[in-house]
Amino acid sequence: MSGPERARRAVLIVAAAISALAVILFLGALRNDLTIRSDTGTAVAEVLSAGSLRSAVSFVTPDGVTHNPELGVLYPTGLTTGQRIAVEYARSDPDLVRVTGRDARVALIPTGSVIVVTWLIATPVSIWLRRKGGAAAAATSEEKDRQLQV
Repeated sequence: MSGPERARRAVLIVAAAISALAVILFLGALRNDLTIRSDTGTAVAEVLSAGSLRSAVSFVTPDGVTHNPELGVLYPTGLTTGQRIAVEYARSDPDLVRVTGRDARVALIPTGSVIVVTWLIATPVSIWLRRKGGAAAAATSEEKDRQLQV
């Protein structure tokens, strides 16, 4: 296998792996939603810190226990520090908490975007490497033909 062919395969493997990871993350979000939906508790939470990828919240469950989930709240987009929000959590695991009204559907566009952008980059690179490999193979073939003629 030539260098360009090896590189082309590596590009395709990396693109497939990134796509698979994006799908796995989405499936994880679906699993979290199912867990919350099967044993839902509700509360009002205070946003302690807000970010686009992670927001820390604190809320009190009906048994009087204060929870501050280590991984933050699921689907944190648009939250601001100090805001009070309604949350849903899994009563069996209060650290699994999401903003009320949000679910894995909000992850569809980011997941799809990652997959599309990955393949928009990988496809032309793969085509270029295939052409480069074909040109190298043709040059090698021409060199062999010249050697046979001598």
